[in-house]
Amino acid sequence: MNGEPASDAVSTIPDVQGAADTRKLAINKVGIKDIRHPVIVKDRSDGQQHTIATCSLFVFLPHQFKGTHMSRFVKILNDNEKEISYHSFNEMLLQMANLLEADSGYIEMHFPYFVNKKAPVSGVESLLDYEVSLIGEIKDGVSSIRIKVQVPVTSLCPCSKSISDYGAHNQRSHVTVNARTSGFIWIEEIIDIVEKQASCELYGLLKRPDEKYVTERAYDNPKFVEDMVRDIAGELNKDERIRQYTLESENFESIHNHSAYALIEFDKDVA
Repeated sequence: MNGEPASDAVSTIPDVQGAADTRKLAINKVGIKDIRHPVIVKDRSDGQQHTIATCSLFVFLPHQFKGTHMSRFVKILNDNEKEISYHSFNEMLLQMANLLEADSGYIEMHFPYFVNKKAPVSGVESLLDYEVSLIGEIKDGVSSIRIKVQVPVTSLCPCSKSISDYGAHNQRSHVTVNARTSGFIWIEEIIDIVEKQASCELYGLLKRPDEKYVTERAYDNPKFVEDMVRDIAGELNKDERIRQYTLESENFESIHNHSAYALIEFDKDVA
């Protein structure tokens, strides 16, 4: 015996979740939230990257059912311990909807993603981490996939540079791109778009010649928070794979106790 109950014994255990409910109240999202699970993500440089994702999986529950089968969400994660891509993530959405017999569902995976970067002068290598989310929704068999990437960068104030005799104040900024795509796109491609439009990109490790470079690079390339989102949006608009996006920049001010913030939303399919 392997410890598994006999099939006839299973059939005698009541399925409470599958029972009828008389309150006539549907539930928009029901499932499991913030379960951590190892995942493999496509990496442009090395092919694959192993990381740990915090996952949430939900389905729509019609009013006539008492509950959903929570264990099936965990089974879906365990059955998809393969490389996560646009197509495999879409397959996971379809599998969840079929297994839970749901008309609509939602999956989000949030994980740290690491890029090996070379310092601009010395070439010394170090890892820099980015916050990434894959977000999928399905309704009546039609799915939509989004990728969300938070990119830390440097911004330098054009006004401060213009009015000051000595230097200019700068700040670290978080630029977040939340994009609906029509196909596969590398995480690094979104990172590249953002970093190229910042006053300067960040590095995990800098030698003194590198520090001189990034300081002068930012000074020669000042950006208001408004400049940042407009310049990045212009680049996103050129990529036909990105069909809709929400773009945010939060600049953590160094001379104020508040942040500067800007947001642009654009949907190419309704423009």
